[in-house]
Amino acid sequence: MASPVDNEDDIFETLRKRVDPKVQEEKARAANERKQAQYEKTQRRLAELIETNSTLPCTISSIRVLNAVHTRRNFLERIFNPLLSVNQDRPYTLAEAIREVSIGADKLHKFDIFHEPISLFLDQPLKTDPSTTPTDIDIYLSVREKSRILLKTGTDVGNAEGSAYGNLRWRNVFGGAETLNLNASLGTRTRSAYQASFETPFLSDPNFRGEVGGLASSTQKTWSSHEEVLKGGWAKLRWIAGGSGRHELGYYGLWRQITGLASNASPTVRGDAGDSVKSSITHTWVNDRRDNPLLPSRGHYTKTNLEVAGWGPLQGDVAFCKSEIEAQGAVPIPIPGLRGDSGVSFTSGVRAGLIYPLPLGFAQKSQPSRLNDRFQLGGPTDVRGFRLSGLGPRDGADAVGGDVYVAGSANLLVPLPRLGAEKPLRMQAFINGGRLLALKNPGMQDSSDSQSVNKSVYSTVAELGNGLPSVSAGVGLVYAHPVARFELNFSLPLVLRKGEEGRKGLQFGIGINLL
Repeated sequence: MASPVDNEDDIFETLRKRVDPKVQEEKARAANERKQAQYEKTQRRLAELIETNSTLPCTISSIRVLNAVHTRRNFLERIFNPLLSVNQDRPYTLAEAIREVSIGADKLHKFDIFHEPISLFLDQPLKTDPSTTPTDIDIYLSVREKSRILLKTGTDVGNAEGSAYGNLRWRNVFGGAETLNLNASLGTRTRSAYQASFETPFLSDPNFRGEVGGLASSTQKTWSSHEEVLKGGWAKLRWIAGGSGRHELGYYGLWRQITGLASNASPTVRGDAGDSVKSSITHTWVNDRRDNPLLPSRGHYTKTNLEVAGWGPLQGDVAFCKSEIEAQGAVPIPIPGLRGDSGVSFTSGVRAGLIYPLPLGFAQKSQPSRLNDRFQLGGPTDVRGFRLSGLGPRDGADAVGGDVYVAGSANLLVPLPRLGAEKPLRMQAFINGGRLLALKNPGMQDSSDSQSVNKSVYSTVAELGNGLPSVSAGVGLVYAHPVARFELNFSLPLVLRKGEEGRKGLQFGIGINLL
């Protein structure tokens, strides 16, 4: 018979032995597999129960959202009260009831105030309640609210600018999925920028929102020898119309100032220096069907933007109609002998814009565009291989912008060897180009000049097709970070017009929607 001392020695000897990591890993994997198998079995059983009883009639007597302590009751009632059977013409089947409540839960997801997943539970009311019927069910949604206040600070480097920023976001301010955003940044080119906005959904609908906001900024525009100061505000409505994309209708009131002129500023810049007020209505439509907005391999994207300023009751001291359109398409390229997605894709995109002069207020005479409102073209985020605002009209060393432009790009994206298609890193080969023109002979001297303006617009648009556009080609690396796309390219200008500024060599760009 072994003594107790011997047993204790055996125990301590066992504890002193090193556990084999492979054995430990195998035990953990087996435990996870058992847990996953049990979960899948439970889900199958639940699906079978729902399938078996899917056609049973039922009435929804109550819907309760649990743990939504900072969310208003009437806000939730607008979503779920219409689903109660008392507000329906006929009883549900069980499958219909679950489907309708799941649609309501999906709305809660879109407000971005609750963590995923939102759990759904079914229960029957107490039999002792005389107001209940045998078909009644109670539905419970268990939620977990996201942190209401987020504070973020950091630094950004890219597009020839470095900046430091701070952002404060307050979710669910009054319990109705409202959001307050406060932003501040200081940089080498954008000297300062302060912005505040308040957004709220209407009628508890995540697809119909309103926003009001204000901004104050000061930006150094070295390509045209001045600094621009902006102060103003806006009001916007946003909505999603079925499957036709996102719409935004807004009003902007901005006081702009061109100041801080360089000693060598051109006469064009000096002529537009000083104050101006823009009062405008805008409409933006976006239809995005790409699989990945930053690194698409299939799908298409379309965006239009229309701005009307200063015309009729809008007043201000600038008047124009400014329209832009953008389209992009992507297709995957299969590799023979390689199964599944190769990660190789071809994307192409085009952008175009036009500024049409309008009479100011109720006057008859149209005004030429100002430096603040004209298009700029060229740089690492649109036409690569050119300096920032390196394309288009110039006055001496200053890029003074244009009224009509078109730009296009074609890109071949290939995964890096040994990394595979799953990684958001690609090699790219591209060719892109564009043209930017000012209106020809605007003829603004006549009091009744609509015909001359039309003639000027038509002749300028026709000039876009006269000769080759400015073109560059190159190769580079693309990294799709969750918040932005990073590109490091080696570019070579192929077609360069007199006065335009190409950039041969390395070029680094950061953006969300690159050409």
